[in-house]
This record gives sequence, C-alpha cells and structure tokens, in this order.
Amino acid sequence: MEVFKRKPKEVDNNAITPFWNVVLNIVIGVFAFTCVFPFLFVIAISFTDEKVLALNGFSLIPEKFSMAAYQFIFNTGDQLFRSFGVTLLVTVLGTLISLFLITTYAYVLSRRSFRYRNFFSFFAFFTMLFSGGMVPNYIVATQFLHLYNTIWALILPIAMNAFFILVMRTFFQTSVPDALIEAAKIDGSGEFRTFLQIVLPISLPGIATIGLFCTLGYWNDWFNALLYIDDASLVPLQAMLMRIQNNMEFVIQNSMQMGSSFEIAATLPTETVRMAMVVLATLPIALAYPFFQKYFVKGLTVGSLKE
Repeated sequence: MEVFKRKPKEVDNNAITPFWNVVLNIVIGVFAFTCVFPFLFVIAISFTDEKVLALNGFSLIPEKFSMAAYQFIFNTGDQLFRSFGVTLLVTVLGTLISLFLITTYAYVLSRRSFRYRNFFSFFAFFTMLFSGGMVPNYIVATQFLHLYNTIWALILPIAMNAFFILVMRTFFQTSVPDALIEAAKIDGSGEFRTFLQIVLPISLPGIATIGLFCTLGYWNDWFNALLYIDDASLVPLQAMLMRIQNNMEFVIQNSMQMGSSFEIAATLPTETVRMAMVVLATLPIALAYPFFQKYFVKGLTVGSLKE
C-alpha cells in the first residue's frame, strides 16, 4: 500500500512578519515625512505676510496669509514666463542630447570587441581628475565655438559627464548579456539597430536614472547663464530669480543713502520672496519626478534572455 506523505510547507525566508511590516512602514513613513516637511515649511513661509513673519518668526501655518512675495516676483512681467520657457527648452533638449551622447559612448566602452575601449575609458576618467579651468572653457565657448548669447551655451558645456559614462558602461556590462548581442548579430542586426532596438529597451532603469540627474543639472544650472548670457530673452529661470534677489538686496543695502526710498525698501518682502523663489524653482521639477518613476517601473519589467 502506497503511503502518501504530506509535502512540507515551503518557508519563504524573505517574508516579513506582520509586526515588523507595520514597524517598517511606520519608520519609512516618518522618514518620508522628514523629507517632505522642509518643503512644506518653505511653502507655508512663502504665503506668510512679511510683517507678521518679522514679528512672530516662522510658523508652519501662516498667521496672516499673503501673496505679496509671488506678486513681487510676477511683477517682472513677461520675463518670468520667458525664462521659464527657456529653462524648459534647455532641460528637455539638453537631457535628450546628454542621454544620446552618454549612452552611445558608454555602450561602445562596454563592448569587449572594441579595441580601443581602455584608451577611451581612461580618456573619460582623466577628465574627472583634471580640467582646463573656467578661463579656458570660457575662451573655447566664446571665441572658438561662438556660443555667447545662444541657447547652446546653456546646453553644450554640461552635455557630457564622465561619471555618468562610467556608470552606464558598468550598467551595460552587467545588465546586457553578451549572448543577446550575439543572437542579434546572427539574425543580421547591425550595431546601431542592436543598440536602439535591443540594448536601450532593457536598459531603461539606468537610462532613467541618468536622465533624472541630467534633468536636475539642466534645471538648476545658473552659472553658465551668468557667464555666457546677456540677452534678456535667453536668461533661464534660475538666473532670473538670482537677479531679482540681487536687485532686492542692492536696494535694501543702499536704502539709507537713498533718502525717501528707505520706506519702500522696508516694505520689500525679502524673506518670503526667498521662499517663493525656492518654490518656483523646485516645484516644477518635483512634479516631473513621477514621469521618471513610470520609466523606472517599466524598465524593471522588461524581459531579456534566459540562459
């Protein structure tokens, strides 16, 4: 007579008990709140009346609601919207150009069949240790490339990043199997078609990560505008907000010598304007993050080759 034995219950070593699941959720929730709280605090201060802020200090809930800070910034007229458009154009176009240059360079370095990959890897790494300096960069950009007062002066100087190249090279080496490339070649696929239709779709997590950092770099860049841009129609958002801040500080510091202008300077919403600038500069890029998150999830679900 055949004896049937009950199969032992499989134990999932990665499972978390309900108690620790609740504890970990609370810890992560507290950590997330500590990350979001400073930004919420800045938003609250930007909507607070300047006089109440000077008398009672900072408060999470505005004691007296005021839009004076945002009115002061929006009084610049069309310049704010023009600068926002310039920043948006530079961010989108610059991110696409950076991703194209970085991914193609990194893919070539990741291929063992490329004879000079060690030389070009060292070439990229060398630029992380040594650079020509600000003055040679300025001369090259203005005298040789003639980028002064052009939109390309905000894009090309930071289009390539050696660290991102090395990161993507490592990602391609560890995430793209050589057998997948060989199978594509056997099927008659060329290098560019293999790169565009096979390598890039399974590399979306790395590309999305690098793309996010490139987007943040272009959005927050103001130094290149300070060096290369004098045309008011090409001033990006960050540089314009800095100019507003500098002009306001100039008026306050010299108000004692201006006589009747002292009362006007005393009414300027200095602290709340600073917070409003942070909100205007940070909120759009923060709202764009969920779109990158979608590509993170999509990239993680794309299959590859099973060996």
